[in-house]
Amino acid sequence: MKIILTGACGFIGSCFLGYLNKKGIEDIILVDRINEKKRKNIENKKFKDYYDKDEFIQKIEEKRFDKNFDFLIHLGACTNTREKNVEYILKNNFIYSKKLAVFCLENDIEFIYASSAATYGKEEKNFFDEEENIENLIPVNLYGLSKNIFDLWVVLNKFHNKFVGLKFFNVYGTNEEHKGEMRSIISKGYEQITQTGKIKLFKSYRKEYKDGEQKRDFVYVKDVCEVIWFFMENRKKKGIFNVGTGKARSFNEVAEILFKYLGKKKNIEYIDMPIDMKESYQYFTQANIEKLRSAGYKNGFMELEEGIKNFIQSQKVHL
Repeated sequence: MKIILTGACGFIGSCFLGYLNKKGIEDIILVDRINEKKRKNIENKKFKDYYDKDEFIQKIEEKRFDKNFDFLIHLGACTNTREKNVEYILKNNFIYSKKLAVFCLENDIEFIYASSAATYGKEEKNFFDEEENIENLIPVNLYGLSKNIFDLWVVLNKFHNKFVGLKFFNVYGTNEEHKGEMRSIISKGYEQITQTGKIKLFKSYRKEYKDGEQKRDFVYVKDVCEVIWFFMENRKKKGIFNVGTGKARSFNEVAEILFKYLGKKKNIEYIDMPIDMKESYQYFTQANIEKLRSAGYKNGFMELEEGIKNFIQSQKVHL
C-alpha cells in the first residue's frame, strides 16, 4: 500500500503516521511544512520520503510527481480558528485541497480529507452531515468557512461519490504541543495544571450557560485514526461524515477529570474571552454519527475519562 500523507508532521497527521507504522505500513510520502516543534512528532516513525508542501504542489502541478499511489490522506490545513487573513486561509484550506483532489481524480487515487465541525457555526441543533445540508450551514469564522467551501465544492461537483470527507469534532491527544493556543483544552489544561496547579477556562457570556459549562464533542485522536483506517479498508464507502463521540461534555468536566487523574486539588480560574472570539464562539457541539454508523463503522469511542487518562499516561512516557 502506497500512501501520500499531508499535514504529516502535525497533530492528527503524525498520530496517523504512527498508527500506519503499527500496521506495518512504511511506504508513505510525508508532505508538510516542518519546524523544530513539529519535527518531534515524527521522530522514530518510519516513512519513505518527505516533501515540503510548496515543492509537492509544484511537482503535481507540473505533472512531475509519481502517480502510483493508493491513497492521499489530506490532513494538512491552517487550523487557526482565529486567522483573519482571507487570502492566506483560502489558499491553504480551499485552493490547496482542490489541487490535491483533482490530482487524485486524474490519477485514480483514493482521496480522504479532513473537514471540521467548525463548518456548523453557532447553530446548536443542526449537526447533520447529509450532503444536502452543507449549503445551509453558516460558519462564523474564516477557518470554518474555508472548510465548508471545500465541502460545498465537493458536493456541487458530485465528488462526494468519489471522496471521503471527515468532519472532525474536538480532537485531542498526543503531539498537539506545537499548536500553541490552538491546542485542545485537554492539552492546554494538562500543561497549566502540572505547571501552576490550576486551569483557565473561558467565562460564559450567555445566561443559559454557566461559566465552564460550554460543551464540546471531545474525540480522542486514536479513535480518529480508527475511522480513517475504516474508510481505507472499505473503499466503496464514500461521502462526508461527522467524526465525534456523539456525546457533548463540558469544559468543567474536562477540568475535573484532569485534576482527578493528576492527583491535584480542583482549582479553576474563569477568564475573559478574547473580544474577537465572542461573536464566533461555539457554546455547544455534538456530532450526529448516524451516517457513520450506517456506513458500517461499529467501533466504540473512548469516553472522555478513558481518553484523558490515556493522554496523561502518554505524556508521562514522552517525558
